Amino acid sequence: MDTSQYMGMFLEESMDNLQTLNEALLDLEQEPDNIEKLNQIFRVAHTIKGMSATMGFNNISELTHKMEDVLSEFRDGSLKVTSEVVTVLFDCLDTLEKMVSNIESGNGEEVEYKVIIESLEKISNLAETSIKEEIKPKENVENYVNLNSEQNKINLLLNEYDNSVIKQAIENGYNCINVEIILRKDTLLKSARAFLIVQELEAQGEIIKSLPSTEDIENEQFDNELDFLLLTKKSKEEIQELTSNISEVDKVNVSYVEANNHAEEAAVEAIPDNKEIVNHIEAKPKKVETNEKKKELNNNKRAHQSVRVDLHRIDKLMNMVSELVIYRTRLEQIVINDKSQELAETLEQVERTTSDLQDLVMKIRMLPLDVVFNRFPRMIRDLSVDLNKEINFVIEGAETELDRTVIDEIGEPLIHLLRNAADHGIESKEERIASGKNPVGTIKLIAYQEGTKALIKVVDDGAGINVEKVKEKAESVGIVTEGLSDNDIKNLIFAQGFSTNKVVTDISGRGVGMDVVKTKISSLGGTVDVVSEEGKGSSFIIKLPLTLQIIQALLVKVGEETLAISLGFIDRVIDYKEENLKKTNGEEVIIYRENIIPLIRLNERLGIENKDSKKKYVIIVKIGEKAVGLLVDSLFGQQEIVIKPLGKTLKSLKEYIGATILGNGLVTLILDVAALI
Repeated sequence: MDTSQYMGMFLEESMDNLQTLNEALLDLEQEPDNIEKLNQIFRVAHTIKGMSATMGFNNISELTHKMEDVLSEFRDGSLKVTSEVVTVLFDCLDTLEKMVSNIESGNGEEVEYKVIIESLEKISNLAETSIKEEIKPKENVENYVNLNSEQNKINLLLNEYDNSVIKQAIENGYNCINVEIILRKDTLLKSARAFLIVQELEAQGEIIKSLPSTEDIENEQFDNELDFLLLTKKSKEEIQELTSNISEVDKVNVSYVEANNHAEEAAVEAIPDNKEIVNHIEAKPKKVETNEKKKELNNNKRAHQSVRVDLHRIDKLMNMVSELVIYRTRLEQIVINDKSQELAETLEQVERTTSDLQDLVMKIRMLPLDVVFNRFPRMIRDLSVDLNKEINFVIEGAETELDRTVIDEIGEPLIHLLRNAADHGIESKEERIASGKNPVGTIKLIAYQEGTKALIKVVDDGAGINVEKVKEKAESVGIVTEGLSDNDIKNLIFAQGFSTNKVVTDISGRGVGMDVVKTKISSLGGTVDVVSEEGKGSSFIIKLPLTLQIIQALLVKVGEETLAISLGFIDRVIDYKEENLKKTNGEEVIIYRENIIPLIRLNERLGIENKDSKKKYVIIVKIGEKAVGLLVDSLFGQQEIVIKPLGKTLKSLKEYIGATILGNGLVTLILDVAALI
């Protein structure tokens, strides 16, 4: 069977399923008795096993099968959900993720997984040993089904949940029947024969317990004995006759199980033969749906339908819309020159349609930050174990949407910031108690939209940044700190190779983290700033553009050149007045509303020939808390522009983020304000 056509679907769904398992396991660790969560984990693991087996990836299938064994122990109540067991399961998920990644990248490298399998088998064996030790004949035991001694194999697997189901079924008129089947010793295809027996029994009712498990039956991992608990409308004589007539069945023992009236909790004994059976578990009146109700349900179904689309197609669609925006701008210029009323009306319609199409494509490209944030709870959990710190991790605003390009790149900087918060920020339990804090530290990851920007904050309630320590480190590496405010000194942690941690660990202290964060975020057209109070904690604030494709920009003239500046950075535009110009420490500044703002003459910075113009303007731009004035010769007004990459030849021009095509067909460079400052 050729499975290559399904490879893309397999890889995508496997990664989604592994992420679901990560999240569900974290929840289960917090709520060990959550049966619903456990069943969800079991279902997803079973899906991965089935898909990988179908695609021929037996190593993934084998590892997932062993993982299912441990999950079965959880479900049967023979194994407790502990941090140690969950850690092994997380290691298993990491190994599975590496296997899937290798398949995706075409890397033929084998991932070592035998050690994980041994760990999983060890856990399963310990659980089985524990069960054998715990289960001894007891009087008045209420937690198990009270079967006769020769029929008490399957009852040992029952937990309180199973018992409550049996009790409820019997109360509602069902027969609960224990069916013990022994196959002939010469049976060739035991698994196939067992499957036919299961199929026959399921046609008569519901199997609530099986010994051996369904997985072991599938893999023919059993001797000749099969034991089932069946909820059915049939009598034990009918079940006896049905199963005895199946070929290769040597012997059948069938007996009733009835509820123990003395036990309030789930316990069962024999049931009278003549009891009338009602519908499954509990008889419920059928609901009569009106036509309106059916119509509403159909509408809801349609509302949630979706289609998977290849990302390259969306990118191509975005490029085509970008071209439309460029030609629309050119048409506007032609209409202004020709002054044609008829053409102006038609263009108005084209503009409206293009804008709607542009908004639609933008929304299609947008993804919620949840696709990035969902990997962090697991990371913080592992860090808290490694660092021996108790950390409460809170995520807010994961539904905030960003352009896919930004989403793809923002993960790495956030990992650095969160690891830094866990290692440098949150103190040890002893230190927190000594300073009167809650021994459990808190790290918050907060996201929200503010105008044309998305804000992401990493906040911790740890020790904060020690200004003197940063100052000392800065001066030791040759950074002059004289005249800098405390806030400016704190922001020096973003300097290249800067780290105040004297001990190098796997988590931090190598000085390669904060500079990477700043560089990456600047490349996305965003900014990062830190606000910290010693003893109270720190907040790292990231501001990012919602999209990197089409932006609103202010066109300015510097000398004979036209340049574009993103409106997202512009605070205000003021007239340039010589009397407001001052000099401090050899640098030019302007005084505006009693604020001292550094001035950058763009013609000098960019090497553009100066042009004597009677009136000049200062554009005040803000990056985080820092404001700077850019001196320009004249303003052309606001315009929607499409950002085009500069290409390999001009990639070294750090002052520009790209170029755009104006309505008159001329190419204009777009300033990178963050790089300038």
